[in-house]
Amino acid sequence: MLDQLTKEQFTPHVGSTFQVRLNPQETVPLTLAEVSVYPDHEEGLRRQPFSLIFRGAHRFVLPQRIYPVEHEGFEPMELFLVPLGPDGQGMRYEAVFN
Repeated sequence: MLDQLTKEQFTPHVGSTFQVRLNPQETVPLTLAEVSVYPDHEEGLRRQPFSLIFRGAHRFVLPQRIYPVEHEGFEPMELFLVPLGPDGQGMRYEAVFN
């Protein structure tokens, strides 16, 4: 399923909240802050590589790993989230699709 997702599917959801499931009873909200494309990519790839930048609260940092992620506009998915560090609005995380 992840290999079929495109940047065009995520772009309308910039600013919306995705729920990262930590365990069966607990989720953490992350806001989709940005969808970025990688302009230089190899010919013949099924899609243009892109990344999603999420922003969460400053008060904690999710460790780098695969998380179940939920959003009303998508089927449940598992994303590898990498903490990028904080900015003035919160902790940033990246998920790369190539």
